[in-house]
Amino acid sequence: MTLYLNTKRQYENYKELSQEKYFVDKSEIISIINENISTKSKYICVTRPRRFGKSSVADMLGAYYSKAIDSKAIFDKLKISKNDDYLEKLNKYNVISISFAEIDSNCSNCVEYIDRISNLLREDLKEKFPKANIDEKYTIWEVFSKLDEKFIFIFDEWDYIFNANIFEEDQDKFLEFLMKLLKDKPYVALAYMTGILPIKKYSSGSSLNMFDEFTFLKDRIYDKYFGFTESEVEELCKKNADIDFNELEKWYNGYLTAKGIRIYNPRSVVKALQNSYCTSYWTNTGAMDEVEEYLKYNILEIRDEVIEMVSGEEIDIFIDEEFRAGQGTPKTKEEIYSAMIVLGFLSYHDGYLKIPNKELMKEFEKALSDESFGYVSKIIENSKKMLKATVDRNTEVVEDILHDIHNSEIPILQYNDENSLSCVLTLAYLSARDTYRIEREEKTGKGYADFTFHPRRKNDIAFIVELKKDEEPDVALNQIKEKEYVEKFRKEHKDRKVLAVAICYNSKNKEHHCKIEEIN
Repeated sequence: MTLYLNTKRQYENYKELSQEKYFVDKSEIISIINENISTKSKYICVTRPRRFGKSSVADMLGAYYSKAIDSKAIFDKLKISKNDDYLEKLNKYNVISISFAEIDSNCSNCVEYIDRISNLLREDLKEKFPKANIDEKYTIWEVFSKLDEKFIFIFDEWDYIFNANIFEEDQDKFLEFLMKLLKDKPYVALAYMTGILPIKKYSSGSSLNMFDEFTFLKDRIYDKYFGFTESEVEELCKKNADIDFNELEKWYNGYLTAKGIRIYNPRSVVKALQNSYCTSYWTNTGAMDEVEEYLKYNILEIRDEVIEMVSGEEIDIFIDEEFRAGQGTPKTKEEIYSAMIVLGFLSYHDGYLKIPNKELMKEFEKALSDESFGYVSKIIENSKKMLKATVDRNTEVVEDILHDIHNSEIPILQYNDENSLSCVLTLAYLSARDTYRIEREEKTGKGYADFTFHPRRKNDIAFIVELKKDEEPDVALNQIKEKEYVEKFRKEHKDRKVLAVAICYNSKNKEHHCKIEEIN
């Protein structure tokens, strides 16, 4: 039984996936890839964050192209079957399929790692081509050349040793191995690689410069095939009446491709639908342990901007270069952000950087609560007191907390621009996100309320916050009443009281004033 060549593994994996209740058909990507087979564009490297469907697509391609088994019964039901070239390349190729994450524990260095892969490939070729004279003196690429056959190479997790920081002293040897195996070789019909990190570059270019790279930051060709589109998530929601599309959107949406297509985290969407419950699924895979680590690389330079993003704002910044395999620890602000975009922790589009969704927001909040972030961790801790003080109508505590935040060492929280007061309020009520749906500038009654707090639990109190600068609290309270902001709450939460919270800042004496009333 072969390990890499014409195996049934990818077919079996994809068959199982296609039978899932919440399966999404991404097979049309095959038509695009077919156009590149046996052309100069046959080298394709697609990189995306963890759990964004990379391995699923790799399994699909293996199942489609491989001679190992007849997969027509699967693909006849999929979108690709409607294409004119569907049957032309179905099950027509010898396929080499390797996941580079499968490292033998006995490999102590990169040379041993490469030798093991080469030896296993050699054994596979001997088994499938017994009449060929495969001598041990030949390199593995010489063996392929002697066979006079065409092969499709599908490499998953190509960047594993870089991403896991393994064999750091000689990782370049792995790149050289891939180059010698694939570059300008007549036996290569297609080389399809996928992973998290873009290909490492040298000052003089890359040893794998024959690859066209399609990264999370710049891909305009394969963008909709990794992650779920908005329409795909809407269709999936029709299969589960117990979960609301809007909830899925808040928890797992927020990514935009280079073309502006909205992308959802696929793993989290599927898990939420399977469990009929939105929570952190992707982050619980261990990927998010890196958020805090990356933020600590340069706390002083990025702290204030991260605070802005946690408060719901976007950062205006130009990022053009992706963080790449073998690049080492990111040091500058741009490098840190680039790494976090590549890993899926941040979303970047059209010059604006943001935390994409609630799932990621919770991780950033957790990271900021670490002592290394100094006063920020205290703000987050005090946000629990802020919520309690508000529902208890303890205006003195509310004013004290706002005063402390304003007087912190953090420039963004010192009201230097029009968004700063809202930023302060967002951080002050940070912990409320766990039990309230918080909306900014929500259309309600005869206008737009600054902040509305919709309770998720039946015993919690709804409240509306109106902000004013250099005005008395009564002005803000009267606005809440006159513009009938409470009407929306009455429809959503019948027979439950609603609080009107007026928060005002006096720029002359640098003081906050708060007044809270129950609205009948």
